[in-house]
Amino acid sequence: RVAELKDEQLYSQGHERVEDDFCPIYTLPIPLPMEKHASLNVCCMKKVCNGCGLAFALKSKKLDCPFCRAPMLTDNELARVQARVDANDPAAITLLGDFHYFGQHGLERDVQRTIRLWREAADRGSSEAQMKLGNCYCNGDGVTLDEAKGLQYWGKAACQGHLAARHNLGAHESACGNFERAVRHWMISAKMGDKSSLDNIKAMFAAGHATKQQYGEALVGYQASTEEMKSPDRERAS
Repeated sequence: RVAELKDEQLYSQGHERVEDDFCPIYTLPIPLPMEKHASLNVCCMKKVCNGCGLAFALKSKKLDCPFCRAPMLTDNELARVQARVDANDPAAITLLGDFHYFGQHGLERDVQRTIRLWREAADRGSSEAQMKLGNCYCNGDGVTLDEAKGLQYWGKAACQGHLAARHNLGAHESACGNFERAVRHWMISAKMGDKSSLDNIKAMFAAGHATKQQYGEALVGYQASTEEMKSPDRERAS
């Protein structure tokens, strides 16, 4: 019964993309891949879509942050991120962990420091940090390999609407031969706009592990999600 309750929670939650995936100005989900269609502004730790960025720049003739209006400085990024970390911003704590992981902005590569920061961010509700920790535990990267703990972190992130975490859960189930469970995960992420999940369902359909109805439902949901991400300003910025 406990396992059934966990499954009910896992599959019934996270059907909308996580809040950080929405432009705070348009309040629409950011097109995928987000790194191509939005910029992260470390002054406020908000991802602003390219459409809003272009519209603000044309209207204001300034290079200030479109959301918080702070000057868009290109220097001292680490100090600005640290200021947000000091304010207990989970997104900033996660990003500082990234800096330590890759040895960026003058920091030495320190995976253990990264893990501590991601754990703190995850405890504060960051789905991105939860997803990253899931990757670490499932791959033994910086921590002792612990697949169960990694899946737990992915599950927490997926229940918040984290696309990559949901997709990873589907990939894990598929690798274990649990094709029905894999399709259930990918149905959710495909309907939120994840093309790779849709492609996997198509492959599952071709292999006889998904029904025509499931693929059709996923395709319609994917197309609707893609349309929802469009706007005139975003089209101009593309």
